[in-house]
Amino acid sequence: MIDLTSLTSAVGELDEKKVMSMLQEFVAGAPETEEAAQAITACQKGMEKVGQRFETGEYFVGDLIFAGELLTEAMEVLKPVIGSAARQKVGKIVLGTVQGDLHNIGKNIFKSMAEAAGFTVYDLGINVSPEAFLDKIKEVQPDILGLSGVLTMAVESMKKTVDLVKEAGLREHIKITIGGACASYEAMQVSGADAWSTNAAETVNVCLGWVGQHQE
Repeated sequence: MIDLTSLTSAVGELDEKKVMSMLQEFVAGAPETEEAAQAITACQKGMEKVGQRFETGEYFVGDLIFAGELLTEAMEVLKPVIGSAARQKVGKIVLGTVQGDLHNIGKNIFKSMAEAAGFTVYDLGINVSPEAFLDKIKEVQPDILGLSGVLTMAVESMKKTVDLVKEAGLREHIKITIGGACASYEAMQVSGADAWSTNAAETVNVCLGWVGQHQE
């Protein structure tokens, strides 16, 4: 089993070589899905440390960007052992960071995990307008809409997006989840979403439940 504390520290210190070495050795040992989920959580804790160091001025924007790239790399290494039982597509998700918000690290973690679990994910990127979300929903007819945001103001953008989906008469055909640092039970109520979480793995499980699947 991988040393989760050391993994968290390596991510927090942006030690790419150590993180990749640890994860590659871990994956080579054919870990269980639950163990892989624990490794992802350790990486997320490392990202929290990166965020804390950014807030105290120890890290800068460039470090945040590198941290996001490091995490994407980590998820690529872990992808074969995350929900590896999922071979067939289980559903479609339209995903994006809402208008006015430029954060994408958490969104990217969720995307990688959802794809590994068998979902087809249409990632619209960051600063996505309600209209852009609606256009994509009409185009691909997804099972789930995932709205991500970190800033407090993102909740209002989430609400506008959900309201637009309602106005288009499509709300009853789609489940909506919100995620990111701004997500909370209150934000879910305000926005009109069906679920909320700040944990990507938890959100994937909720989505699997919505499409009649479950993590083994």
